Amino acid sequence: MRSLRDELVGILDGQQLTPYFQPIISLSRKSIIGHEALIRGPSDSPLHSPLSLFEAAKRFDLSDELEFACWEAAIRCYASLALKEKLFLNLSPAVLLEPTFKTGATLKFLKQYGVDPSAVVIELTEHQPTDDYPLMREAETYYRDMGFEIALDDLGAGYSGLRLWSELLPDYVKIDKHFIQGLHEDPIKLNFVQYFQNMAAALNCHVIAEGMETVNEFHAVVKLGPTRKATISPDRRRFL
Repeated sequence: MRSLRDELVGILDGQQLTPYFQPIISLSRKSIIGHEALIRGPSDSPLHSPLSLFEAAKRFDLSDELEFACWEAAIRCYASLALKEKLFLNLSPAVLLEPTFKTGATLKFLKQYGVDPSAVVIELTEHQPTDDYPLMREAETYYRDMGFEIALDDLGAGYSGLRLWSELLPDYVKIDKHFIQGLHEDPIKLNFVQYFQNMAAALNCHVIAEGMETVNEFHAVVKLGPTRKATISPDRRRFL
């Protein structure tokens, strides 16, 4: 029986990652405007779940390699399906700042599979402290100049989401599912979501509600009076 590290290396070397695309739906347009790429390992592997994959990658110092592999798999699948809406790709800020990430590897993937950078939204998943804001702004400018849009994921769940929002002024912010689940029966969550909506409108930013699982939650978001750019990212277990 091979070790967990060998299992991970085999998955990466064998391109055994499978992307699944979760739709992002505009309430104003009543149509799909994007697809978030979600990654899974082989179904018969102990590294099938994304949590297991990324925990193993961190343990064996292979996080950068895994994120690159996820990007390539998602871009390849997106191109093969000939999807026309935006492609949302998750990325940790730490990897965004890696010199190797800024040497053209991203554009190489896009060129190889015929995907225009303007179709891609870099979705920053902020689960670790991010203190080097000048460097983050430099990286953000670099990728915008390449044609990418920027999204901030899990707003309200990370270490410095509001600070990152004000520093980077992303095109999209995604409200963490904690604030959406049970929204219809929690006045505190309702106030938080309304605040995020108002801020997004003032900053000319799309706001996305994540993890919507019930009709009641959907109606609660609609009842809040979504901004002209409000969208939802439904939970794929219920809405696909």
